[in-house]
Amino acid sequence: MIVDVNVSLSRWPLRRLPCDETPRLVAKLKEHGVTQAWAGSFDGLLHRDIAGVNARLAEECRRDGEGILIPFGSINPMLPDWTEDLRRCHEDWHMPGIRLHPNYHGYELKDPVFSEVLALAEQRGLIVQLVARMDDVRVQHPLLRVPDVDLRPLGELVAGRTKLRVVLLNGSGALRGEQRKRVGALPNVWMDIATLEGLGGVGSLLEDVPLAQVVFGSHCPLFNFESALLKMQESELSAQQSAAIFHENARRLLGR
Repeated sequence: MIVDVNVSLSRWPLRRLPCDETPRLVAKLKEHGVTQAWAGSFDGLLHRDIAGVNARLAEECRRDGEGILIPFGSINPMLPDWTEDLRRCHEDWHMPGIRLHPNYHGYELKDPVFSEVLALAEQRGLIVQLVARMDDVRVQHPLLRVPDVDLRPLGELVAGRTKLRVVLLNGSGALRGEQRKRVGALPNVWMDIATLEGLGGVGSLLEDVPLAQVVFGSHCPLFNFESALLKMQESELSAQQSAAIFHENARRLLGR
């Protein structure tokens, strides 16, 4: 049993991917025992019609998700109607959370608008998925260089927000040393494993982040799903640790 908190639908804007059609992605997930996958949309990166992006995401998860896909709508707080987009995600499409891309949308965590998003999400009980990176800067297209999100302000911003739940996607590999420990010390922040590098990466992450705050994320289809599985297999994890990361922590986080 696996809950994957980090998959995306639609098309990556720079190249075709093996599973960038939803039925094929769902087949891949089911092949590996995924029972639930939290899905955002690649369209949320560059499209300005966020309402259309999220409507398509919700419909595609309903139509082709086979009960596996859970939609997480994109929110771009640099657009004028973003609060309405957030309301629709919650009230119209009954999404359990939202997905943020500050580096693609042109704001930083220290900007006041990010605090506004966190406050509204907390009021509505929405999970906030904060994406630290989509692709490594070393392989990005020269005309689309997008640096990692600067996560240093995160601790101050989530402190005291006892009902806020933040899932940091693709951030565990970008964070190093004391910075990762500081983020790991935040009780309302969870990290996925998609961008971990090196042997024993998951075990190393558990030295900095409590087990209860680590979740399984594949970043499929941009990354191969099997890559995330190998990260789990090559780390020396107990059965209890594996079960917590594979599904227990995410289900507890979602409240289901």
